[in-house]
Amino acid sequence: MTSSQNWLFRPFQERSTQIFLGVLITALIVVTFLHLFMPQDSALHVSAYTVTLLGKYLCYALLAVAVDLVWGYLGILSLGHGAFFALGGYAMGMYLMRQIGDRGTYGDPILPDFMVFLNWQELPWYWLGFDMAWFAFIMVLLAPGLLALVFGFLAFRSRVTGVYLSIITQALTFALMLAFFRNEMGFGGNNGLTDFRDILGFNLRSDATRLGLFIATGIALALGYIICRAIVTSKLGRVSVACRDAEARTRFLGYRVERVQLFVFVISAMLAGVAGALYVPQVGIINPSEFSPLFSIEIVVWVALGGRATLYGAVIGAILVNYAKTVFTGVMPDAWLFALGALFVLVTVFLPKGIAGLLQKRKKAENDDDPATAQEATA
Repeated sequence: MTSSQNWLFRPFQERSTQIFLGVLITALIVVTFLHLFMPQDSALHVSAYTVTLLGKYLCYALLAVAVDLVWGYLGILSLGHGAFFALGGYAMGMYLMRQIGDRGTYGDPILPDFMVFLNWQELPWYWLGFDMAWFAFIMVLLAPGLLALVFGFLAFRSRVTGVYLSIITQALTFALMLAFFRNEMGFGGNNGLTDFRDILGFNLRSDATRLGLFIATGIALALGYIICRAIVTSKLGRVSVACRDAEARTRFLGYRVERVQLFVFVISAMLAGVAGALYVPQVGIINPSEFSPLFSIEIVVWVALGGRATLYGAVIGAILVNYAKTVFTGVMPDAWLFALGALFVLVTVFLPKGIAGLLQKRKKAENDDDPATAQEATA
């Protein structure tokens, strides 16, 4: 087996990856079974609404993994990954809008309804090609990837680091939010893109399509996790950690730190774009609020709660926080943000390594209590 094959298959040899994939696949199978085969009046039946909600959680989990890749292993606290998520979502939304055709309110076969309402005479050039699925799917990766490439090249070449880089990433997503709010941009303005009908010829409002999107999101999360594990367990991953812990020393050893940072940053942005693309058909809308800096900060809270530099911790944090958000926004909608802030403070103080760190500490204690395991470790 060649070194490149070792690089690709190394994650499957890890116990944590095996457990993660096992839990994820089991969850997909169980939810599918309970949705399809349990009667609707049964307490075990999983409704189409719940399937869609779980699919949204998995999209957020993939986004959290993307953030953990650059924050946990590269030391770059990005407060702008919501921009990459939104760009992927808009690319998918443009494709879905083109699929409506003459079934819209105004019956125009080419122009989306909001363009007809705003008296647009022709389709903007940057909308061309989005009637084809393959082009849209390429743009899901290309749009956030190109933005990350340009931004990262300028930032890393100038050696902008630390809090300054975090502020710049937040300014980037805020600027994009203001731009996309403008009707002149041709992306639906404040209302965004909505009223989707079909995806790849399947009715988005059918339960079968919702279940298919849920499964597709689970598969995307598994692939994204494996890609990230393959990166962090490779030589590139070790250099990334070295850049995080001792950037000056890594440069002194001859490594092009900015190239490492740029490559990992672009991969992370593309994963965030895929998460956004899967999010849009399940939620049914994409608007400029996804660019909100508050959303990007919230992503960081997910990763901090779950545990940095573990990847599976980011998944745990994203799912737990968003489940809590779903529950508590109905109980105390005005106080939810305060609860989120308090949660972040408590985790920072009492669980600096997050839930994953707590699990690792417990596992280590169990191994220390087991004489046979402790003897193997010392041997």
